[in-house]
Amino acid sequence: MKRHALAAFALAVAVCACSGGAPSQSDRDAATAALQAEAAALKRDGEKMNPALGVKATWNIKGVDVADQPGNANQPFTGTIRFVINSQVRESTGVVENNFERSFKYVYDAGIKQWILKP
Repeated sequence: MKRHALAAFALAVAVCACSGGAPSQSDRDAATAALQAEAAALKRDGEKMNPALGVKATWNIKGVDVADQPGNANQPFTGTIRFVINSQVRESTGVVENNFERSFKYVYDAGIKQWILKP
């Protein structure tokens, strides 16, 4: 009897180990929401310019993308936040406007349940 219980336990552990590699949809949804919150924080902080510089910056979120990393249980997702940034500077000849794109790449750490900026 002990042998059957031990075999059943070993089988249960093996099944759990194999199915535990793929993140659930709720994990993905939570990670996506966290990356969207990170995008909002970047936008808020990016638009805080020192008024003495005379620069007005508007950060528009172009996209927040989350992709799976199959087989990587520690970092199951990668993410990218894309912005279109409009900066305006008042000069003696008028307002000089500059538009450019900027993206930030992240990896999701499943252990701490947070996004980490990739260098």
